[in-house]
Amino acid sequence: MRSARYCCLSTLVTLALVNVNVDAQSQRSDVSIAGLIEQATARLSIAQTPGSGPSLDLTLDDAIARALERNLDLAVQRLNPQVFDFSLAQQLSFYRPTVNSSLSNNSRTNPSSTQLDGGEAVVSDTATVNGGISQAVQWGGGNYQVNFNNNRSASTNFFSSFNPSYRSSMQASYTQPLLRGFKIDNTRQQIQVTRINRDIADIDLRQTITNTVSSVRNAYWDLLYATQTLAVQQQSLDLAEELVRDNEARVEIGTLAPIDIVQAQSEAASRRQALAQAEQSLATAELVLKELIVNGTDDPFWTANLTPVDQPTLDPQPIDLEAALRAALDERTDLARSRRQLDINEVNLLAMRNNTLPAVDLVGTYQLQGQGGTRYVRTGLGGAVTTKIPGGITDAFDQLFDAAFPVWSVQVNVSYPLGQSAADAALARARLQTQQVQAQLRQLELRVATEVTNAVVQVQAIERRIDAAIAARELSEEQLGAEQSRFDAGLTTNFFVVQAQRDLATAQDTELRAILDQQKALVELDRVQRTSLSNAGISIVQ
Repeated sequence: MRSARYCCLSTLVTLALVNVNVDAQSQRSDVSIAGLIEQATARLSIAQTPGSGPSLDLTLDDAIARALERNLDLAVQRLNPQVFDFSLAQQLSFYRPTVNSSLSNNSRTNPSSTQLDGGEAVVSDTATVNGGISQAVQWGGGNYQVNFNNNRSASTNFFSSFNPSYRSSMQASYTQPLLRGFKIDNTRQQIQVTRINRDIADIDLRQTITNTVSSVRNAYWDLLYATQTLAVQQQSLDLAEELVRDNEARVEIGTLAPIDIVQAQSEAASRRQALAQAEQSLATAELVLKELIVNGTDDPFWTANLTPVDQPTLDPQPIDLEAALRAALDERTDLARSRRQLDINEVNLLAMRNNTLPAVDLVGTYQLQGQGGTRYVRTGLGGAVTTKIPGGITDAFDQLFDAAFPVWSVQVNVSYPLGQSAADAALARARLQTQQVQAQLRQLELRVATEVTNAVVQVQAIERRIDAAIAARELSEEQLGAEQSRFDAGLTTNFFVVQAQRDLATAQDTELRAILDQQKALVELDRVQRTSLSNAGISIVQ
């Protein structure tokens, strides 16, 4: 019995200790989780979120200026012309002159193989100092070389006339293609294509700027529309809540059934939902504009609440379709790009035609040479030295520059493959590609004319929509006023007042949408003409 009591007591103590341990672990877990939540909250409070900063008024011109300065797509596109500048510099370096030189000194000991060697072994020491310059010429595709060679040789050969002997020579040569390679070659083809691609990079930059400006204008008007839509939804909610309060007062005095309160409250709840959706649309529109005008989340505008202050003008402007078409055909960057692409095809066609010509190269060479050193005069062949005339390298220079021993040559090298060559097939392919690009250019011109005409039609149609939307909104306001007066006089029901409020909210939104569509249609008209920059007062310096 006593042992059983001890066993029960120990079991209870163990369970108590386990409970205490579990409670302690639970408390530590609670503390740990609370700490993690606190850290996460602190991090979230530090992070910058859109719309968490102060409110900033923003004009359309300011938004465009910030986009031109900070837009990241533009920052990337601005680097492309510089890339082609370095590529062009790399290719032009082919025509820079190249200077070469060499220094050498060697000694050779050869066994004697004839009596004329003058001994059992012949030791020859030779030192050379050579230099030259060469350059490819861009005009005409030729190249020249000028070499100046000097050497000093000393020998143990008994029969040497000059020992040491100095030799100097200067040689100039020029190679000029007469047919293939005269007007163009591979290097000049690449240079011309790179220059055109450099122009295309500028065109692409202008196109990116134009598209960015158009996107900023559209985003600005979208933000303004979202702001005004939020105000309309707030006004609609205020009217619904006012109707709820009015119905509650009428129910208290017994002039209205309680069901009318429920109906008004249901309508107010629906309009709160519409208000929440309008707030979400406003936040989305603000983010779209911010992405275009900031360069990172550390930009002050990223956390600010942007308030558009410019209002659209409703004065209809006459549109000259013919002038718009001319402007588009002159200013459209896609047309300019296609025309420059056609220029690339023309360059390639010229290069392919050049490759089908015979290779006829004119090579001219002119050489001067001189010799000097200590001269030994002998009596007869292999006789004793009778006279020793001191000399040196200056003797060789004197003969060289006096043109005492000139050498010249002129030659013409001709080569031409027989039969159908790969160059002929490449030329035929280049001609077809050029015709294809020309057809694509005409197709693009037709597409441009279609886009401009459609943009003009859209602007004119939306102007008529605005007039109708304004009239509908004014009539809805009058209808709501009349229904409210009849409701106050007890001549109509709550349903018709709610319906009139809905009709007014719809008419107001339709009017705002029509005005927004007009502004975006004008933006599109400027874009298809590529007059967005000039209309925004922007000029691009090449």
